[in-house]
Amino acid sequence: MASDAPCPPGSLPPDVIHIRDLRVRCIVGVLAHERTQEQDVLIHLALHADLRKAGESDDLTDTIDYGTLEQDVVTLVEGSSFQLIEALAAAVAQRCLRDERVAAVRVRIDKPAALTHSAVPGVEIFRRR
Repeated sequence: MASDAPCPPGSLPPDVIHIRDLRVRCIVGVLAHERTQEQDVLIHLALHADLRKAGESDDLTDTIDYGTLEQDVVTLVEGSSFQLIEALAAAVAQRCLRDERVAAVRVRIDKPAALTHSAVPGVEIFRRR
């Protein structure tokens, strides 16, 4: 049975909102063709937040609106031109943490067209307040 007690100081809320497989086109990379041709990146987010209030109220204002967050992340990524997916991931994490209810975020970015032989490079970062 889940506890209604607040999380101990320094710990993360056990509740997580996931946004998976968000496909966005952007300029990202260090090679000449990557600086002029957009390519797909796949973004996966895991937002740690206390979702108890939303679970009780059934009210969108009591949770993180993932539709709004998705649009904000798409706008950020489409307008970016980072060389490294690490820097892109850090910018996405920073955007997610603007919502005070987000205690921490895990951001994974995959770059499917970067390598040959069906290998998919990616990075995953974790940031918390």
